[in-house]
Amino acid sequence: MSDPDAHEGAQRTFPPSPISAAHARDFVRDRLAGSVALDTLRTAELLVSELVTNAVLHARTEVGVSVRSVDGTVHARVVDGEPRRGLVPRRRHPYTDTGRGLYLVERLASRCGADTGEKTKSVWFELGPSVSPSAASAGWGPAVPYSGDRRSVTLADLPWALCMAEQQHRHALLRELVLASSAGDPLGIRPDDLEAAHDVSNVISACVAAACEGHPADADVRTLTLPVPAHVTPALLALRRVLDKAEEATRFEALLTRPALPQLSALRRWMLDEIIGQFGGGAPTAWTVVPREPTDSSLELRPWNREQIQASRFPTIAIDDRNQIIAANEAASDLVGWDAGDLVGRRLPVLIPEHLRERHLAAFTSLLLTGRPRILGRPVPVPALHRDGRLIPIRLLIQAQEMSDGRTVFVAQLLPRTAAPEPPPADWPGELNESRAAALAEPPPASPRLYEPAQRARGRDRSMSELERLSLLAESRRAGSEAEDLPQALRQFALLLTRRLADWCAVDLIDEHDEVERAIVVHHDPGSSPSAYEGALPPPSSPARGPLARALRGAGPLLLTGTPPMGQGESPLDTRYAELSEQLGVGSAVVASLQAHREVLGALTVGRLGSQRPFMQDDVDLVGELARGLALQVANLRRFTRVRTIAQHLQHSLLPALPEIENLRLAARYVPSAITAQVGGDWYDGFALPDGGTAVVIGDVTGSDIDATATMSRLSSMLRGISVVCQEPPEEVLRHLDMANRTLAQEATGTCVYAVVKECHAGLWELSYSSAGHLPPLLTTQDGEARYLEDGGGLMLGTGFDLPRPGARVPLPADSTVLLYTDGLIERRGEPLDRGLDRLREQAAALSHAPLEVFCDELLIRLGSDSTDDTAFIALRPTSP
Repeated sequence: MSDPDAHEGAQRTFPPSPISAAHARDFVRDRLAGSVALDTLRTAELLVSELVTNAVLHARTEVGVSVRSVDGTVHARVVDGEPRRGLVPRRRHPYTDTGRGLYLVERLASRCGADTGEKTKSVWFELGPSVSPSAASAGWGPAVPYSGDRRSVTLADLPWALCMAEQQHRHALLRELVLASSAGDPLGIRPDDLEAAHDVSNVISACVAAACEGHPADADVRTLTLPVPAHVTPALLALRRVLDKAEEATRFEALLTRPALPQLSALRRWMLDEIIGQFGGGAPTAWTVVPREPTDSSLELRPWNREQIQASRFPTIAIDDRNQIIAANEAASDLVGWDAGDLVGRRLPVLIPEHLRERHLAAFTSLLLTGRPRILGRPVPVPALHRDGRLIPIRLLIQAQEMSDGRTVFVAQLLPRTAAPEPPPADWPGELNESRAAALAEPPPASPRLYEPAQRARGRDRSMSELERLSLLAESRRAGSEAEDLPQALRQFALLLTRRLADWCAVDLIDEHDEVERAIVVHHDPGSSPSAYEGALPPPSSPARGPLARALRGAGPLLLTGTPPMGQGESPLDTRYAELSEQLGVGSAVVASLQAHREVLGALTVGRLGSQRPFMQDDVDLVGELARGLALQVANLRRFTRVRTIAQHLQHSLLPALPEIENLRLAARYVPSAITAQVGGDWYDGFALPDGGTAVVIGDVTGSDIDATATMSRLSSMLRGISVVCQEPPEEVLRHLDMANRTLAQEATGTCVYAVVKECHAGLWELSYSSAGHLPPLLTTQDGEARYLEDGGGLMLGTGFDLPRPGARVPLPADSTVLLYTDGLIERRGEPLDRGLDRLREQAAALSHAPLEVFCDELLIRLGSDSTDDTAFIALRPTSP
């Protein structure tokens, strides 16, 4: 499409300088003022300035602008002297930071186009009242990255949302550097390096755009073959140098562009390494198998999906990069007492207790300014603020998603701490499960697997040997035994089968209500989006006669050839199964029943495409063995989950409400392990004694199951009864407790600290205590001095030795804090216990002036997030009269 008339009219030439965009706006305003409507004039100024900026950035030649008005319609043209650099339009949101110039022209102009000659390239548009702007203006044509010699580069398993975010950030950095270069030497970068980096960055974007032609627009993961110019290696090295310096500058706020989040930097390094490496003769390495730092792998961006937030059964909200709530589901609104519609549009601090708001704002600002996340991908125990002012103990788990305009959305689950997080679908970060995220983030073996389709087909193009079958069976059982919950076990199992045996795999499960759910679908092609087929299924009613219905009734394994036919009279379950086979493709399949302990738990389906060797009878036998092993894992994990849930509810129901004592503040916290699936025997207690003292207790019973929780309940009850009735010193109370412990059917072993605090005189307090093998109490004074109370330590409970127990007494200054705690607050795998004790002492000293509730919340945030054990503690603070 061309516009020869636009050559006529007023013309002016501008130098290749950033100020030319502003001068071009003035030129358009002077020439069109009074001849067109004000809105048309403003739009013409905007579009011309965008096109002039593009020419300054990309062509770096003199820029010619011509503009005229005919019957209220504006004809404008922008000409540069670099015809070899074609246009690379980006189909992006109009408010994105980069790549918006051509997009705006398409959206706002009545007609637009581009003409290329031997020495010049021009972009033109028409703007007027007679023709409505067309959202589908097709004036640019396809992206053409380069017309010379090219070499093919494969980017395997490219995450599309992350790629678009990286591209936007890269162009924003380079755009700022180029514009700043007119005022001097930016960051000590050589001008030739900056020019080369800017040009090759545009080439890469053009190559990606060209390679995407023909790919489904909604594909989350893509494998692209890029037609890269053969001579760009020196420019790529310059791009790497420039971006490294620019990234460092962003972290010191020397540039306006925000630093890249770790996953953007990781993807950028991988893309450059792949292009340079393949130019040197190396083989492609897929993004999905590249080892990355744990903080990177847990922050994988996925496309933002508001509907999935609403459909989540977990309390979930979404926040944009302005700290504003943009979505909240019903579960979240019920948890915090707000209507979902009232929450949207408010800033996140409305859900944060006042004493933590400053901390939140500092952390959020640090994330935006440094790109270094501190809590993303990590469950953090914090309180949420209910609308009525109550504090709700939750575990906050945040992940990042990517909007269509390239901006980041933070999706947060507010998981009540009355139970550990439940397992949602693995492939949507809107519902997050910590153990599954950890499984997906595990680094690959030491020698990275290359992206070679032939390797993925191992076991599908030939009959497996007996040794390979045994190896597959053993590996499938090991994968299940290492899983911490059922979703993680299913995913590891399915991924294994799609690597070793089949093209795709589906597992359907029957729950305790006899409802059927497609728990997981995995395809060897990461771009196939198989998770769309997961979810609830129709029940296997009597009309159902298809292979899945038969397997759910205990038949099989069944060998299928081709897609099951969808005939008349089929049940909804049969229809859904046939649709799955048709969409994923099937040349042959095996369906096996999952049975354990004389109960049908579900069905396993493995399928091969028509291009692969079909399943034979020996494969059917192998799938049957795999199904039997999987069924046992499902049964065991379900039982384990039920026991764990019962223990968690029992444990929380036994945690007491603390008394209100004049001039004495008490606060306590309990958090189940964020890593392990078990619950333990950690407990605390606090109660008033008849003689005017106040007892505080911390204990830890040996074991990590429901038996430990029940034992903890018995010991806690006995200790409270002995304390109230006997009213003896702490050492005697613990001696009586140890004696009572021997009367239990199974004597318990564990540790405990029993302490009594009394006000001796006005403003003078004393703490008497005794320890049964427990960690020492920590005393922190208001002036920041913190020390452990090492006296009063004796043997743990349940040793069988009837020895005198020591006690100790210590005066308590007003506004000092005594902390009794369990080992989950300090112990970390692989480090000495003394290091954890030092860390707790330092943090307590730093918080000596904080209110007691803040003191406890901050200790959990700083020390409790990474614990592999339950954490319990109780703190007391006498106050001035």
